Amino acid sequence: MLRSLVVLIWLVAAGGTIALAAPDQWIEVSSGHFVVLTNSNEKQARHILDQFERMRWVFQTLFPNANADPSTPILVFGAKNSKTFQSVEPQAYLAKGQLTLAGYFLTTEDKNYVLLRLDAEQENPFATVYHEYTHLQFRRALDWMPLWLNEGMAEFFQNTEFRDKDVLLGEPSVDDILYMRQNQLIPLPVLFKVDASSPYYHQEQKGSVFYAESWALTHYLMMTDRANKTDHVTDYMKLMSHHEDPVVAAEKSFGDLKQLQQALQSYIQSARYMQFILKSAAAPIDEASFAVKPVTQVDAVATRAEILAMVQREKESRDLIDVVLKADPNNVQAREAMGNIAFHAGDHEAARKWYGEAVKLDSKSYLANYYFAALSMESAAHDPAIESSLRTAIQTNPKFAPAYDRLASLYTMQHVKLDEALSLATTAVKWDPGNLYYRLDAANVLNVMGRLSEASAVLQAAAKLARNPNDLSMVQIRIAELQQFQQAQAQAEKDRREFEAQQAQVNAQPTSRVAPVAETPKYPVDAKGPKHSFIGVMHGVTCSYPTVLEFRVESAKEAVKLHSNDFSKIELTAIGVSPKGPVNPCSDFDGLKARVQYAETTDKTVDGQVFAVELRK
Repeated sequence: MLRSLVVLIWLVAAGGTIALAAPDQWIEVSSGHFVVLTNSNEKQARHILDQFERMRWVFQTLFPNANADPSTPILVFGAKNSKTFQSVEPQAYLAKGQLTLAGYFLTTEDKNYVLLRLDAEQENPFATVYHEYTHLQFRRALDWMPLWLNEGMAEFFQNTEFRDKDVLLGEPSVDDILYMRQNQLIPLPVLFKVDASSPYYHQEQKGSVFYAESWALTHYLMMTDRANKTDHVTDYMKLMSHHEDPVVAAEKSFGDLKQLQQALQSYIQSARYMQFILKSAAAPIDEASFAVKPVTQVDAVATRAEILAMVQREKESRDLIDVVLKADPNNVQAREAMGNIAFHAGDHEAARKWYGEAVKLDSKSYLANYYFAALSMESAAHDPAIESSLRTAIQTNPKFAPAYDRLASLYTMQHVKLDEALSLATTAVKWDPGNLYYRLDAANVLNVMGRLSEASAVLQAAAKLARNPNDLSMVQIRIAELQQFQQAQAQAEKDRREFEAQQAQVNAQPTSRVAPVAETPKYPVDAKGPKHSFIGVMHGVTCSYPTVLEFRVESAKEAVKLHSNDFSKIELTAIGVSPKGPVNPCSDFDGLKARVQYAETTDKTVDGQVFAVELRK
């Protein structure tokens, strides 16, 4: 199978050179925003790059405030024919009877890929690519952009047609028109409020109505603005960016919604659909600035291996990587691809090893540094190399949001540099405001800083970014956890005040207990295993969201590793020691001598769950 899919590479021992069985010539043409890699020719590569630069210019012209370039140039893989295209397209489309693809847009947290079949002849062959590129352009608007407009824009721009020196926009979607003429439309006040939890967004039949009507309304509004020289869509987007209610914003921007519904219905039933042209000859695209270079077979194969890893064709990716590493043992890209495969297979230690090797070979690879650090945080959060690698990733690619997010999480886990952690988390959101998880991590930083009301506000805003029920459920769980944490903090504060009052009464009797230890201590529900007691000094104390506590207790001969799922439930007492104020386990336990009581659990990564701590002199 390998011989039918890849170029065979071997080393000629005498000279150490690379011989190629199938001399496909690869070329790369790049701008600051796109890299085109193709086995076609330079003319074709330049043409592809010009089209994508003009597509980007369209968005800059129509939506100058919404344009968002990704942190690294988009890689456009231009396959000269179906055979080359099939060697990288997703496995699901290779089966007999499946849809024949001409283009595919693949987006990940760290890179974006466009796969194109250059000999495609069907109408609008790259519609899927333009659709997903539209979503990418509006990625920074996801915290306020309603679903109907986001999907309507993507449907609108997917039929864009590039001609010699102009761009034709607004070609109607025949399938959507026919579907809407046969089905009842969603009332506009309902359409405007469709979100991730709405059945109109998920149920197949209702979802079809939602997408078709979103396209039709967007098309009607865009064309009406163009014909009348108005800016109603822009006005609506401005109101939504200030978090106006979507129906109120629509009424302010578009007028009476009943009249708009009637106008939309008439527009759908009519046989005339407007289009308009942008003269892209005026676009500031300097073709002379395009960088051109030949690409070696080894590097071309390494890129294919990287793409195959992304589309879950892992066996073929591994085969290609083996070929690359035999030809070039120090190839960084191949190691990054192997790290990706291991990571998605759940073998994080192997992934960490591959990325670590890539870092040693190329200390400026932002991806290798990021993944090495992120994976290292799972097992060795106090390793200084983690912070160093994340800072290298940020320095190498200052727009790479994941590195800011991980460094913020590192400081939060360690309870250090919390002000900087918040700044880093905020920067991650700035570069990728549509990423739900960055909002959750920012809320976690605020929570650890004790700024609970601000954390709650961030979580409430994050709920608007949910694009499916699972995401929405996850945010709602975090909100509930935060509320529980606030209640636990309030109870803990009450308990500490009572503790202080008791302590004040016995200051003259340092050998007496501040609070009697119950004969049968109350311990968390999940700590039902055999009970143990251990005396030593507490070290390595870390707290994480929402109330998780982890630490070691070390004696002269041994140590135990303990944790608590809810540190507010730990029974805290003291003998012969007088704390100066309320005891915060997260900040005050480290270095204190104590007798801890814990129960064995099913979690074999720790010795048990602590349910009582008796501070000692």
